[in-house]
Amino acid sequence: MMLLLIRAYLRQMVFVPAVPIRVFFLLAAILLYGTTGFLYFELPQNPDLSWSDGLWYSVVTMTTVGYGDFFPKSSAGRFFIGAPLMVLGIGLLGYTLSVVAAALITAKNKEIRGMNAFQLKQHLVIFNYAGLTKVDGLLSELRRDPVFGRHTGVILVDSDLEELPQELAELGVHYVRGNPTRDETLTRAGIDTAAHAVILSRRSGDPNAETLNVSIALAIEARSRKINTVVECFDPATEELLRKAGADRIVCISRFDSHFVSQELLNPGTQEVMDELLSNAAGQQIYITPVTLSGVSTFSDLADACGSLGHIAVGLRRAGKSMLNIGRTFPLQTGDLAITIGPARLGPVVLK
Repeated sequence: MMLLLIRAYLRQMVFVPAVPIRVFFLLAAILLYGTTGFLYFELPQNPDLSWSDGLWYSVVTMTTVGYGDFFPKSSAGRFFIGAPLMVLGIGLLGYTLSVVAAALITAKNKEIRGMNAFQLKQHLVIFNYAGLTKVDGLLSELRRDPVFGRHTGVILVDSDLEELPQELAELGVHYVRGNPTRDETLTRAGIDTAAHAVILSRRSGDPNAETLNVSIALAIEARSRKINTVVECFDPATEELLRKAGADRIVCISRFDSHFVSQELLNPGTQEVMDELLSNAAGQQIYITPVTLSGVSTFSDLADACGSLGHIAVGLRRAGKSMLNIGRTFPLQTGDLAITIGPARLGPVVLK
């Protein structure tokens, strides 16, 4: 075992060293040559010279700066030290810059092609690239809300996307390419330290897309039960499977489509009203806010408290169910959530 380690060390450090190691040793050798040579030829004529002066002269000459504060006055110093330093310095500088440029390009290509791993915390992971418009709209809505915040990290995971669109890169989105149901892909996306996961459906009416979303939800919940998972689906029959998979929230697009169409037929203008209530871009939004009780309280007390904060209380969430347009004398219970309409998110509503 020790012999194998020695062979590996010699191969990496001596016989076939990595490019950064080569650059380091070349730079050290040239600086040592220039410093010692400069002092060897110039010290007899100038006893005040020091090692730092020789090193400074070597660095200035190699980088072609040439301040002129130190220079060889002897012919031997000029031809055997100065001239080689100039030629070798320019060559090494060009080689170093090419290595750095290649490393930067490689790192950038790996990033936009989803080959990197990320170690973010409390971030959002979006599974499946459902188109630039949809992903961009989702991020725009989330980042307008202070609960999510503009600086929360976002990672997109997809198995088919060749490279991350420039528009998403400019928004600070990171990309991981790979099978979203595999542990290796989830690890690179930092799923164990993520706060939220959104699973989008890429193709409407494709049963394989629904099956994939169920598999992704199972893979996420098997890794982390703490993560808040929201899954999109088109087929209402898939909702039960997603609940069994452990998804925290399920959004069935087809169900809402039928609601919007029927309401727009019966009550023209409903679509515009709902668009304003659901969008964080402007106007009023619907918020669900915790309620803290210190005694016996009714919905009237809650409505008055919300009204003083510029919100209208329209109902309650209790035990996972919504109750709207309830009576003012309706008693509140511990754990109730207020459904309000207002211009900005409230903190917990405290009723005394």
